Amino acid sequence: GDVSHDSVNRFLLRERYEPKDLFNIIEKIINLAGGILSVDDTVIEKIYSNPKNAELIGYFWSGKAHKTIIGLNLITLYYSDINGNSVPINYRIYDKKEEKTKNDYFREMVSEIISWGVKPRMVTGDSWYSGVENLKFLKNQKLGFLFGIEKNRTVSNEPRKYCQVSTLAIPEEGLRTHLKEFGFIKLFRKD
Repeated sequence: GDVSHDSVNRFLLRERYEPKDLFNIIEKIINLAGGILSVDDTVIEKIYSNPKNAELIGYFWSGKAHKTIIGLNLITLYYSDINGNSVPINYRIYDKKEEKTKNDYFREMVSEIISWGVKPRMVTGDSWYSGVENLKFLKNQKLGFLFGIEKNRTVSNEPRKYCQVSTLAIPEEGLRTHLKEFGFIKLFRKD
């Protein structure tokens, strides 16, 4: 079933809500096992706000605008279950007072949804979230993953002979290689 417009409005109109409140609404309509978890972040532009006067407003890089803009940085985990239902399942609004990075929030949110009983089979995201610490975290959680990686990341097809991803000829079926400081991965080219 779909989440009703009224239930979303009730959620948004509550005085204080937490990520678990969102989960409590959507857990009834999704299959908690076997889905795909995706991380994404977006900047909600607030051009008339002064970051000095608003706690959560700051200067953030916007991939959409291709520049730094004033706004709120929203980090969201989306879950697509095996039945095709896709919903936001956890989120954070970047708060500089917490002294956490977007990657810290990502790992925290994944840990939370696992503790809530969600059992994704795969995690996806863009290259921002493909750092070694995140990949090791996902591996330790026994989660599969598919992330973009930057062309300057170093890999090796021969022991101790590393090169940048951009220099490799990657066949259509992918290339098994060693990612520096992580271990073996399979690379695919995005055209």
